[in-house]
Amino acid sequence: MTRSPAPSGAQSAGRAARSAGSNPHLKTLARVGYAVNGLLHGLIGAIAISVAVGAGGESADQSGALGEVAKSPGGVFVLWAIVVGLAALGVWQLLQAFLVPGDDPKKVWAHRAKEIGKGVAYLAVAGTAVTVAVSGSASSSGSTQSASATVLGLPGGPVLLIVAGLAVLAIGVYFVYKGVARTFTEDLTVPGGTLGRATVGLGVAGYVAKGIAVGVVGILVIVAGFTVDPSQSTGLDGALRSLAELPFGVAILVLVGLGLIAYGLYCLARARFARL
Repeated sequence: MTRSPAPSGAQSAGRAARSAGSNPHLKTLARVGYAVNGLLHGLIGAIAISVAVGAGGESADQSGALGEVAKSPGGVFVLWAIVVGLAALGVWQLLQAFLVPGDDPKKVWAHRAKEIGKGVAYLAVAGTAVTVAVSGSASSSGSTQSASATVLGLPGGPVLLIVAGLAVLAIGVYFVYKGVARTFTEDLTVPGGTLGRATVGLGVAGYVAKGIAVGVVGILVIVAGFTVDPSQSTGLDGALRSLAELPFGVAILVLVGLGLIAYGLYCLARARFARL
C-alpha cells in the first residue's frame, strides 16, 4: 500500500488559516472591527468639518478621533473595544491572504498583498488605540514626519519616499475607483429596498471621500521626497487641513468631511452585511 504524500507547508498553512478564518467568534469580532472603524471615520469626518468652519479641535486623523473617544465618559472601555475589534479584523484580513483563490500566481499575489496591506493597516490603528488608551494621547502626524525623516536618511531616501508617496496616491485613486464603480458591493450581501440603496449610496460617497483624503496624503509624501523636507509629510490631518487652503477649500473640506461620515455609516452597515 502506498501512502499519500505528506501535505506541504503551504497546504497546512492554508488549512490552518481556513479553520481560523471560519471561527464564528473571530468573525463576530471582525464585524465589531468594521463597526468601530466606522465610528473612527465618522469622528474624523466631524473633526474635518470643525476644521473647515474654523472651530479648531483635535487632529483630523485616527489619533484625533481616538483622543475624542478617550475624553468621553467611559471612553477607556470604548478604546479597548476598538483595540479588540480592529486587532481581530486585522488578523482576519491576514488570514484571508492565505485563502486567495485562482491559478494565476501574479493575480493571486496581488490580491494577497492587498489583503495583507489591509490587515497591517487595521493592526496599526489598533496599536494607536492601545497607545491612546495607555497614555491618553498619540500624534500620527508626528509619527508620519518621523518615518519620513528616517526614510530620507537612507541611501536614495528621497526616491524611496517619492515611490512610497506614489503608492499611497495609487491607493487613494483605487478608493475613488472602488466608490465610483461600486465594486465594494462585492464585499457585501446587499439588502433589498431602501436600506440597500442607502448602503450603496453611503459606500459611493464614503469611498470617493476617503480616496481624496488618502490621495492628498500621498501627494504630501511625494512633495516631502522632492523637497527633502519631512515636515511636508503630515499624514491625514495635514492633508485635510491643506484642502482648506485651496480655492473653495472650505467647501471641499466640508464635503470630504461629510463623505468620511458617510464612509463611517457605510462601515456600520458593513458590520452587519459583510461577507465573512
